[in-house]
Amino acid sequence: MNQAIVNIAAWRLIFVSWLTALIASAGSLFFSEVMGLVPCVLCWYQRIFMFPLAVVLLLGLHPLDIKVIRYALPLAGIGLLFTLYHSLLFYGFIPEDLQPCSKGVPCSGAGMELFGLLPIPLLSLAAFLIITLLLLKARTLSK
Repeated sequence: MNQAIVNIAAWRLIFVSWLTALIASAGSLFFSEVMGLVPCVLCWYQRIFMFPLAVVLLLGLHPLDIKVIRYALPLAGIGLLFTLYHSLLFYGFIPEDLQPCSKGVPCSGAGMELFGLLPIPLLSLAAFLIITLLLLKARTLSK
Protein backbone atom coordinates (compact mmCIF):
# COMPACT_ATOMS: atom_id res chain seq x y z
CA MET A 1 0.00 0.00 0.00
CA ASN A 2 1.20 3.50 -0.83
CA GLN A 3 2.84 5.24 2.17
CA ALA A 4 0.90 8.46 1.57
CA ILE A 5 -2.41 6.58 1.74
CA VAL A 6 -1.25 4.81 4.91
CA ASN A 7 -0.31 8.16 6.46
CA ILE A 8 -3.70 9.67 5.59
CA ALA A 9 -5.53 6.66 7.07
CA ALA A 10 -3.37 6.72 10.21
CA TRP A 11 -3.88 10.49 10.56
CA ARG A 12 -7.65 10.04 10.38
CA LEU A 13 -7.61 7.29 13.00
CA ILE A 14 -5.46 9.38 15.33
CA PHE A 15 -7.67 12.41 14.68
CA VAL A 16 -10.83 10.51 15.65
CA SER A 17 -8.99 9.23 18.73
CA TRP A 18 -8.06 12.81 19.64
CA LEU A 19 -11.63 13.99 19.03
CA THR A 20 -12.95 11.23 21.28
CA ALA A 21 -10.46 12.15 24.03
CA LEU A 22 -11.36 15.83 23.68
CA ILE A 23 -15.11 15.18 23.91
CA ALA A 24 -14.62 12.81 26.87
CA SER A 25 -12.43 15.34 28.69
CA ALA A 26 -14.83 18.20 28.02
CA GLY A 27 -17.75 16.00 29.04
CA SER A 28 -16.21 15.03 32.35
CA LEU A 29 -15.45 18.67 33.10
CA PHE A 30 -19.02 19.58 32.16
CA PHE A 31 -20.38 16.93 34.53
CA SER A 32 -18.32 18.20 37.46
CA GLU A 33 -18.10 21.95 36.87
CA VAL A 34 -21.47 22.73 35.29
CA MET A 35 -23.77 19.96 36.50
CA GLY A 36 -22.13 19.79 39.93
CA LEU A 37 -21.52 16.02 39.91
CA VAL A 38 -18.57 15.32 42.20
CA PRO A 39 -16.23 12.71 40.66
CA CYS A 40 -15.57 9.51 42.60
CA VAL A 41 -12.10 8.07 43.14
CA LEU A 42 -12.24 5.89 40.04
CA CYS A 43 -13.48 8.82 37.96
CA TRP A 44 -10.38 10.77 39.00
CA TYR A 45 -8.12 7.92 37.91
CA GLN A 46 -9.88 7.80 34.55
CA ARG A 47 -9.42 11.56 34.17
CA ILE A 48 -5.71 11.14 34.90
CA PHE A 49 -5.43 8.97 31.80
CA MET A 50 -7.98 10.74 29.55
CA PHE A 51 -6.85 14.37 29.89
CA PRO A 52 -3.27 13.77 28.67
CA LEU A 53 -4.62 11.83 25.68
CA ALA A 54 -6.33 14.98 24.42
CA VAL A 55 -2.98 16.80 24.46
CA VAL A 56 -0.65 14.00 23.35
CA LEU A 57 -2.80 12.96 20.39
CA LEU A 58 -3.14 16.57 19.22
CA LEU A 59 0.64 16.99 19.31
CA GLY A 60 1.03 13.84 17.23
CA LEU A 61 -1.28 15.13 14.52
CA HIS A 62 0.51 18.32 13.47
CA PRO A 63 2.70 17.21 11.76
CA LEU A 64 1.79 13.55 11.79
CA ASP A 65 4.05 11.57 14.09
CA ILE A 66 3.14 7.89 14.11
CA LYS A 67 5.24 7.46 17.25
CA VAL A 68 2.45 9.20 19.18
CA ILE A 69 0.74 5.80 19.24
CA ARG A 70 3.60 4.51 21.38
CA TYR A 71 2.79 7.12 24.04
CA ALA A 72 -0.99 7.26 23.73
CA LEU A 73 -1.76 3.55 23.65
CA PRO A 74 -0.51 2.82 27.20
CA LEU A 75 -2.54 5.76 28.53
CA ALA A 76 -5.65 4.51 26.76
CA GLY A 77 -5.05 0.91 27.83
CA ILE A 78 -4.58 1.72 31.50
CA GLY A 79 -7.58 4.06 31.42
CA LEU A 80 -9.58 1.26 29.81
CA LEU A 81 -8.68 -1.07 32.68
CA PHE A 82 -9.81 1.49 35.26
CA THR A 83 -13.09 2.14 33.49
CA LEU A 84 -13.73 -1.57 32.96
CA TYR A 85 -13.25 -2.09 36.71
CA HIS A 86 -15.55 0.88 37.38
CA SER A 87 -18.23 -0.50 35.06
CA LEU A 88 -18.07 -3.94 36.68
CA LEU A 89 -18.34 -2.26 40.06
CA PHE A 90 -21.29 -0.14 38.89
CA TYR A 91 -23.23 -3.21 37.76
CA GLY A 92 -22.49 -5.14 40.97
CA PHE A 93 -20.04 -7.72 39.61
CA ILE A 94 -17.42 -6.62 42.14
CA PRO A 95 -18.14 -7.16 45.85
CA GLU A 96 -18.56 -4.15 48.12
CA ASP A 97 -15.43 -4.93 50.14
CA LEU A 98 -13.31 -4.37 46.98
CA GLN A 99 -14.78 -0.95 46.24
CA PRO A 100 -12.34 1.96 46.56
CA CYS A 101 -15.18 4.45 47.03
CA SER A 102 -16.27 3.39 50.49
CA LYS A 103 -15.98 6.93 51.88
CA GLY A 104 -17.12 10.12 50.22
CA VAL A 105 -18.59 9.97 46.73
CA PRO A 106 -19.83 6.46 45.80
CA CYS A 107 -18.52 4.74 42.66
CA SER A 108 -21.97 3.41 41.82
CA GLY A 109 -25.56 4.40 42.37
CA ALA A 110 -27.93 7.06 41.16
CA GLY A 111 -25.28 9.79 41.24
CA MET A 112 -23.32 7.95 38.55
CA GLU A 113 -26.12 8.14 35.97
CA LEU A 114 -26.60 10.94 33.50
CA PHE A 115 -30.22 12.11 33.61
CA GLY A 116 -31.02 8.95 35.57
CA LEU A 117 -30.62 6.80 32.45
CA LEU A 118 -27.09 6.61 31.07
CA PRO A 119 -24.36 5.31 33.40
CA ILE A 120 -21.32 7.60 33.34
CA PRO A 121 -18.89 4.64 33.67
CA LEU A 122 -20.26 3.31 30.36
CA LEU A 123 -19.52 6.63 28.66
CA SER A 124 -15.95 6.42 29.86
CA LEU A 125 -15.71 2.77 28.84
CA ALA A 126 -16.92 3.62 25.35
CA ALA A 127 -14.43 6.48 25.00
CA PHE A 128 -11.41 4.48 26.15
CA LEU A 129 -12.46 1.48 24.05
CA ILE A 130 -12.86 3.61 20.91
CA ILE A 131 -9.50 5.29 21.45
CA THR A 132 -7.72 1.99 22.13
CA LEU A 133 -9.18 0.24 19.09
CA LEU A 134 -8.46 3.18 16.77
CA LEU A 135 -4.87 3.44 17.98
CA LEU A 136 -4.36 -0.31 17.55
CA LYS A 137 -5.69 -0.04 14.00
CA ALA A 138 -3.41 2.93 13.27
CA ARG A 139 -0.45 0.98 14.65
CA THR A 140 -1.15 -2.01 12.39
CA LEU A 141 -1.53 0.30 9.37
CA SER A 142 1.77 2.03 10.01
CA LYS A 143 3.82 -1.18 10.24
